[in-house]
Amino acid sequence: MSGSIDSKATDERATALSGYELLASPLLNKGMAFSEAERDLFDLHGLLPPNIGTLEEQVSRRLQVLRNFSTDLERYAFLRELQDTNETLFFAVLTQHLEELLPVVYTPTVGAGCQHFSRLYRKPRGLFLSLPHQHRIETILANPRFDHVEAIVVTDGERILGLGDQGAGGMGIPIGKLALYTGCGGLDPATTLPIMLDVGTDNPDCLRDPLYVGWRHERVRGQAYDDFIEAFVSAVTKRWPHVLLQWEDFAKNNATRLLERYRDRLCTFNDDVQGTAAVATGTLLAAIKVTGVPLTEQRIAVLGAGSAGCGIASLIRRAMIDAGLPEAEASRRFFMVDRDGLLVQGMSDIAPFQQPFLQDPAVASAWKLDHPDRIALLDVVRNAKPTALIGVSGQAGAFTEAVVRAMAEHNPRPVIFPLSNPTSRAEATPQDLEQWSEGRAVIGTGSPFPPLQRDGAKFSVDQTNNSYIFPGVGLGAIAVRARRVTDTMFMAAAKALAAASPARDDPRRNLLPPVTALREVAAAVALDVALQAHREGLTEGVDTDQIEGLIRARMWTPHYVPYRRLGAD
Repeated sequence: MSGSIDSKATDERATALSGYELLASPLLNKGMAFSEAERDLFDLHGLLPPNIGTLEEQVSRRLQVLRNFSTDLERYAFLRELQDTNETLFFAVLTQHLEELLPVVYTPTVGAGCQHFSRLYRKPRGLFLSLPHQHRIETILANPRFDHVEAIVVTDGERILGLGDQGAGGMGIPIGKLALYTGCGGLDPATTLPIMLDVGTDNPDCLRDPLYVGWRHERVRGQAYDDFIEAFVSAVTKRWPHVLLQWEDFAKNNATRLLERYRDRLCTFNDDVQGTAAVATGTLLAAIKVTGVPLTEQRIAVLGAGSAGCGIASLIRRAMIDAGLPEAEASRRFFMVDRDGLLVQGMSDIAPFQQPFLQDPAVASAWKLDHPDRIALLDVVRNAKPTALIGVSGQAGAFTEAVVRAMAEHNPRPVIFPLSNPTSRAEATPQDLEQWSEGRAVIGTGSPFPPLQRDGAKFSVDQTNNSYIFPGVGLGAIAVRARRVTDTMFMAAAKALAAASPARDDPRRNLLPPVTALREVAAAVALDVALQAHREGLTEGVDTDQIEGLIRARMWTPHYVPYRRLGAD
């Protein structure tokens, strides 16, 4: 998105920029790695120290600085500044040290980055589209610097991780997600665009903050909100007919509703609903190899019956049906618990996406409850005896010792996934799960945690995080120019992830590949997603034997290429 780039070949770039302007372009800047000839050609002598460096030296130098900071928030701010200065170097640092830096660039540190966004803001990145400027959206998107955009991640900042409404600070999420699209999925950063839809905020801390960078107005809802979203989607589809649009961190009342409204108009998906569902489903399929309990015999308790929780339940239910269970029987195997307890038929304020998972009140009629007027999570675990417990509630510590011990009482290997982000919102820590289950729990978490001690050795905790899914889904869809992203494509992604599980060969090993393998996982997920899109007739002019090559050709790696002066030949 530098505007003045002409790619004549994959191993050469032409630009009209020179001097300070070239050094100020994060997509083109090489810092001290500009060659002597390039310094001659682009008037860089005197603007840089005379030494000619290499990308490897720059990575080493940046890592030394990074590791000297005392907090992850400082490291996050440093990496954001590096990304805004030299994107090739930023991604070289990230991809070469993914396990170390994923928690800094993404969860859990990105949550703090969103909370401190107004104070960390330095340089423009992406687009802030505010409701008062709704009439300007098409003009803003028309800028030539956005001609090559293929992937957009958009948020309205209302439900950032488990932290709630962060207003304009929510922009940290699209920036972080797209960093993983490149670092893990290999999308060229020049083709990505983070967007913040600023419709105000109901966060009093933001509204009172004199340094808040967003629109200082209470959050707009109702028809005005819907009209703004419609104007945005219409402008996007007009500007980029083949773009991939990913929705991020919208509140539950909007997330599923907007997905259903727009999923057939363009290539789009909601990562909180579908990505979370796919990674949870894929990890559960892998866990079956450890527990020995077939999918058709699983009983699933989900704490947090919002769009993410019901999205998980929907995809697992589909997998159960595919495995042979009748739909009604599959639905009865889910116990969705929200703030008012177990969701049952006859409750008020039930959202349409929750409807398929309402239990018959008769199911609990004989249960012994701690509080007769509310069926709590512990009641569900004690009486329904679920084989798997999944948390997407954002409620820290919600998986109490009593809940975990009850799970362990009726399961030789209880499957427990506290998936809420950031770490401070996790329903339980792996250390507690390990202790309370006497080392028998099969654990997956949404954010990184320290290794456990098992049999006298360190055992890494599986990070059941969307980063295993969405980079591959996006890569596959873009590579074959899929017109839509379907639920069956996410099922293909979940099964591809399960197929990559180390536990398939040895139940004592991890459910998921290591974070260091995320790039290989993305390629495998992309292939199965693209093949599924082809089977569904969502691609044009693509043969199956071309698909893997198209995917590999799309996977950009951070490296410097020679530059030539635009118009010099």
